[in-house]
Amino acid sequence: MNIGVIIPAAGRGTRMKSNINKQYIKLLNKPVITHTLDLFYNDERIKDIVLVIKDTEVSYCQKNILEKYNFNDVHIVAGGKTRKESVFAGLMAFSPAIDYVIIHDGARPLLNMKIIERVVNNLDKYKAITTGVEVKDTIKIKDSNNFVYRTMDRNRLVAIQTPQAFSYKLILKAHREFADVEVSDDASLVEKMGQPVKIVKGSYENIKITTPEDLNYARLILKNRGK
Repeated sequence: MNIGVIIPAAGRGTRMKSNINKQYIKLLNKPVITHTLDLFYNDERIKDIVLVIKDTEVSYCQKNILEKYNFNDVHIVAGGKTRKESVFAGLMAFSPAIDYVIIHDGARPLLNMKIIERVVNNLDKYKAITTGVEVKDTIKIKDSNNFVYRTMDRNRLVAIQTPQAFSYKLILKAHREFADVEVSDDASLVEKMGQPVKIVKGSYENIKITTPEDLNYARLILKNRGK
């Protein structure tokens, strides 16, 4: 089983209100993206890691992240205008030897190893996997005038996270077939092909760092883990 990992980190992160992109902000004295890379770098099952970043940051990331923190075998790929384009660029960077692909947001550095194990252990059973957690809040659909249109059944709702994992051939085919369709996650493309997507249990700590408040929460989580 040859597994490749794509870490999309080409977003601007405007909601962070920072003068640098969020993946380079320090989180307990290390840039956010280094925490994410650490999750996969020493896993012997991972044969290739592709970090997808803005084309204008390739040199900066090579020198200040990969070389400085000794991620010598990670490959950098320039991303596109959207997350979907960036993931596709990462997919195209793999060799044909890759059987499965794990896609994990660069801005989710708090993933724990148990979730990675759940995903990897299910790769031989399912061609498409996503992680997610049950929704705690009541979710309502609104109309165009901000009135409640419908209340959803909370017992059937899942907040989707990454990592997501796929057969390499399947996710590559999905990206090619729906090249002009914008989606918020890669599992949505596979769903459009009629392929079942298995949901495995994620974690409420596996947050995506988007705002300054998220960064403060991430620091607290890491300190509670003894980092």
